[in-house]
Amino acid sequence: MKFGAETDAVYRELLAYMAEIPSRFHEGERALGDEQQVLEGYKWIFSILQVATDVHLWGDSAKPRFVDIVGPYKKWGGDNTDAFYQYFPVDPGRTYRISGVKGDAVYLSLTVYGGPNDGRYAERIVFTVNNRELDIADDGTFSFVIGPKRPAGYEGVFLETADDAVAAITRDYMFDPDTGRRVQWHAECLDEPKGPWRLTDADVARRLRAVLTWLKDQSAMVPIPLGEPNHIEPPYPVPQVTHGWAAGDASYAMGSFDLADDEALVMTGSFPACAFWNVCLWNQFLHTYNADYDRTTLNGGHAVANPDGSYTVVVAARDPGHPNWIHPQGHQQGRIWWRWFQPSATPEPLRVEKVALADVVDTTS
Repeated sequence: MKFGAETDAVYRELLAYMAEIPSRFHEGERALGDEQQVLEGYKWIFSILQVATDVHLWGDSAKPRFVDIVGPYKKWGGDNTDAFYQYFPVDPGRTYRISGVKGDAVYLSLTVYGGPNDGRYAERIVFTVNNRELDIADDGTFSFVIGPKRPAGYEGVFLETADDAVAAITRDYMFDPDTGRRVQWHAECLDEPKGPWRLTDADVARRLRAVLTWLKDQSAMVPIPLGEPNHIEPPYPVPQVTHGWAAGDASYAMGSFDLADDEALVMTGSFPACAFWNVCLWNQFLHTYNADYDRTTLNGGHAVANPDGSYTVVVAARDPGHPNWIHPQGHQQGRIWWRWFQPSATPEPLRVEKVALADVVDTTS
């Protein structure tokens, strides 16, 4: 008898698939056009592997811990430099007390998703609760309960889960994430399992199978096409239905850039009132560039407005003398992503123009 035979078989399948992923960087219709993106692709592989193991291999819905799934070393799935995302697995039959301390977040939320529990992305949002809906004390503390049924005698904020509830994800957005105090999240299962715990071959194999499924689903999405160059699609409204781990109270707009070193992309828009907005540059793996060295994203806490209250953001390989310049770090082509949390209305389409770098003017003065 071979101990761990089922787990060993899935493990070998996982290693074989990992070896296949880079082939799409070099071959086929999605092959990448520059070395920097290929190298970013190899780093992206280990980001999604790290998230997969944290979420599916180690996650325990009976003893939940919030774990980071986005950060400077976890770049995937549309990350950005202004936020922290955390995850814990949800058992639809259990009840959880969620508590926290707000810190310096200008927006925070917890979203519960429903769908399969086998490594595939969620299929829908069960509910989202954000800071505007929570009773946050003067010291920044808050708590609420989620589960299939309100606990007897509990009169605080309660959110009902669903039979297919599978995951909870938090979002904490800050104007200054490098220096600000991030939200302290804590989850407690109120009906823990009884009896001894023991690791089994079947359970570990199931978890590794979920890791493999996650890798397959994520790698099937990328590298994403660049789309129409130097264009931003009209923002779409806060979604009623979503796939994957998208937010339930934000509007988004996606675009792309294709610029020579002596060109710039100028984007201007008038935004509705919102809790937070930012714009990010992404590669074709839906992850941001290295913000440790250059400003590759910009948020509403730091952007300088035009005299009429609108905002202009400039993408260019060199500083064009505009305070809202963001740096593509040697990428001549890439994706652009705008987001607005809790907007009072769907943002109007942005005005976009490609110009000579020498023709960029400071619109804020």
